[in-house]
Amino acid sequence: MTVLQTTEQDNSVALRRDVKFLGQLLGNVLIYEGGQELLNKVEKIREVAKTLREHNNQDIYEQLKSEITSIEDPMRQQVIRAFSVYFHLVNIAEQNHRIRRKREYQQQEEANIQPGSLEKAVSDLKNSGVTADVITKLLETLSLELIITAHPTEATRRSVLDIHKRIADILQAFEQKSVTKREREELEEQLFNEVMILWQTAELRDRKPRVMDEVANGLYYFDETLFEVLPHIHQELEDSLKRYYPEQQWQVPNVLRFGSWIGGDRDGNPNVTPKVTWQTLTKHRSVAVRKYRAALLNLRERLSQSTKRVLILEDLVQSVEQEKQLLPQKKRWRVPHEVYRCKLTIMLHKLEHVGQEGGYKQADELLNDIKLIQKSLRLHHPMQYELKSVRQLIRQVELFGFHLATLDIRNHSGEHEAAIKEILYSVGIVEDYSSLTEKEKLELLSGILQDPRPLISFTEDYSPETKQIIEAFQMIKRAHEEFGKRSIEVYLISMTQSASDLLEVMVLAKEAGIYRLHANGEIESYLNVAPLLETIDDLTAGPKIMEELFQLDFYRKHLAEQNDLQEIMLGYSDGSKDGGTLTANWKLYKAQQEIHDMAKRYNVRLKFFHGRGGSLGRGGGPLNRSILSQPAETLGDGVKITEQGEVLSSRYSLYDIAHRSLEQAVSTLLTAAAKVSSEAEQTDIRTSQWEEAMNIASKEALAHYQHLVFEDPDFLTYFKQATPLPELGALNIGSRPMSRKGSDRFEDLRAIPWVFAWTQSRQLLPAWYAAGTGLVHLIKKEGSLSLLQQMYKEWPFFRSTIDNLQMALTKADLMTAKNYTSMVEDKAIADRIFGAIEKEYTETKEAILQITDQEELMEHLPNIQSSIRLRNPYVDPLSFFQVELISKLRQADEEQADRLLQEVLLTINGIAAGLRNTG
Repeated sequence: MTVLQTTEQDNSVALRRDVKFLGQLLGNVLIYEGGQELLNKVEKIREVAKTLREHNNQDIYEQLKSEITSIEDPMRQQVIRAFSVYFHLVNIAEQNHRIRRKREYQQQEEANIQPGSLEKAVSDLKNSGVTADVITKLLETLSLELIITAHPTEATRRSVLDIHKRIADILQAFEQKSVTKREREELEEQLFNEVMILWQTAELRDRKPRVMDEVANGLYYFDETLFEVLPHIHQELEDSLKRYYPEQQWQVPNVLRFGSWIGGDRDGNPNVTPKVTWQTLTKHRSVAVRKYRAALLNLRERLSQSTKRVLILEDLVQSVEQEKQLLPQKKRWRVPHEVYRCKLTIMLHKLEHVGQEGGYKQADELLNDIKLIQKSLRLHHPMQYELKSVRQLIRQVELFGFHLATLDIRNHSGEHEAAIKEILYSVGIVEDYSSLTEKEKLELLSGILQDPRPLISFTEDYSPETKQIIEAFQMIKRAHEEFGKRSIEVYLISMTQSASDLLEVMVLAKEAGIYRLHANGEIESYLNVAPLLETIDDLTAGPKIMEELFQLDFYRKHLAEQNDLQEIMLGYSDGSKDGGTLTANWKLYKAQQEIHDMAKRYNVRLKFFHGRGGSLGRGGGPLNRSILSQPAETLGDGVKITEQGEVLSSRYSLYDIAHRSLEQAVSTLLTAAAKVSSEAEQTDIRTSQWEEAMNIASKEALAHYQHLVFEDPDFLTYFKQATPLPELGALNIGSRPMSRKGSDRFEDLRAIPWVFAWTQSRQLLPAWYAAGTGLVHLIKKEGSLSLLQQMYKEWPFFRSTIDNLQMALTKADLMTAKNYTSMVEDKAIADRIFGAIEKEYTETKEAILQITDQEELMEHLPNIQSSIRLRNPYVDPLSFFQVELISKLRQADEEQADRLLQEVLLTINGIAAGLRNTG
């Protein structure tokens, strides 16, 4: 396949070289698999699609359509796959180029520190006069937690991702300056073989992944990159602080952690049972133990020092003497004077028997042993050359313990209410709990939580649903005993609408012994109960919900057990689906401000958990920009963000990419929090004018969005027929159903397929629709354009919002999207609704160009602008194929349907790779 043509301004010669080379290899594969005829057909379609982009006229459109409709299977499937595989190769080349650029910065002089790096952040803080004391205090509370989820948005199979990694490794090997001609030839041969294997590997899953498959997929990233990257990020931050603030003794706390939902997210997924969650925790521990075992074996091989040559710490010698009886004589280290090796052999034995007799009970015991070795090494090894492998292992045990990643548990508020209703009825407290007013519920639940007596009779024959809820909390209690309290720290409540939703969970925790009230009034509480505010109404009610809880004495005692820290999750997906992207983002921002201001009056610290998706329609975007878009005053007590689906593979499959993404995020958080805490930055730069402007724009946008989505009787018909929504369920990308309760109602449709379907049809409606109406309304007011331009320049939230909008508009393509309207049975509906979308697109684009003072969208990020534009001619054929195949599929008999569906799914995979977004 021919290389993408780049603009004269694009100086990424090495990237163009890689893409061209990979394209040539794919061309050779196509010739081998389908002959010159296949390659010629692919090239012909590509050329016509490219010409259509350059000269948008009906004749070329008809020519492209004719080329596509004239192809029969099996060549049709091969052509679809050719475009899809090409995108996979381009994506790998772009990732490799990011790694190349990072290394080029590192090879340059100090004056060229890479923007977004940790060193750049510390250097800027030093130059702006931020003191070491300010940074030290900041690091005490600063934290960034990234939570991997199994939200079904990764369209690419694990086997295919493994091939991607091997191709990336080979491309990186080419970068070595010492590569000989013979080695280069061998690398080229390996690369061709991997592209051939990629072509010959089935890209579609035969079945939906089970929950434990998803757990294994999530653990892959810990195994491949995160276990190594996280200690390095902390070490790099510490080294930079020592370089720029040498007068201070630095010991950076663990500011960056990863957690997981996979295996703990019960919301709408009946497959996540207490048994599955327990299996997940066991898998977590097995990975951590295996990684520690490898590290200890490495240390044992290296630390061959003898007491005949060096002075060993007496405490270490004594510990060996005391514990050597744990091992039979034949398993002890054979050379007694190699004390480190003796100790490490004992440690390996204790690691193999974690949780058992003679083994480590807690990760702190392993940590203490490693620190004992470190202390001894310092007696005979220069501090400036301290063994970083020991220091890294200490950091790993601190970060990952034996639990590897803290597992959040999540369930729907309605599930808890149903269980409480049944329990209270069974013990004769109230006949119908659900019929009580909110005030009555709060009084009843508060009384139960302030009574130390148990409520549940375990002999009672509860329904299976209630039994499983009870078992889930019993499992959490056992997990704390078996894996440590860090294994499960937070319980999240989806669709939180009232304070009673949290107290219901606390009652269930009380019955399991996770929350305990003693006779003297003291409280033990080992679970942070966190609301998830999702809809526009819930976000608005958020401050009132939390204040009702903060006013309860026993709830404040519960919070004291959590270091006076309340976690609150904000849902970006359902808010956007409910009210449109502009309104959702503004309501999220205001909810944070208002809850933060209220909590401050009660001396409660807040950690906001941002449930962002990978796509723009679900709050996605670069990690560092997500952090900057939050109210600055909310960053100091920690930030938590979900990392989902395709984001995991794009950010964390390769070490260097993972490092770059995480250092940008940590440096952004550090810089933003330092500005807030610095006396020079205490003045709030937001003005009442800015907030009033956003209130007006949000109100107008909400009305316009809901007029189309909720008030137009034909909108759902258009959505289901003009997108591949009905076909997405067959893609087998997640264990969770597409819809809550399995219903066809719009309210029950999950945000992921909502966004995925619009992305596939190239309309990307959730990521931008109605924002233009709100912005245009402001621009028309005298003097408001200059105000909006000022907001864009000076307000990170507004800048992030506008930049995400222009990214969405650039990725959307209404020329291609119009083709999808042919699938709508009623042409009048198709023309009317697409016409409204087209009009809104034009108005939104014009408004953004005025606000940003640009001639074209994404001018400020030319590399991304160029990448999107140059991908479009290659995505277009897949879109044409998709429309053609779905139209046939929806009319097909049973015999034809399976074959056509497989081809439709191939186009879905290819478009996802081309746009680098699913849900």
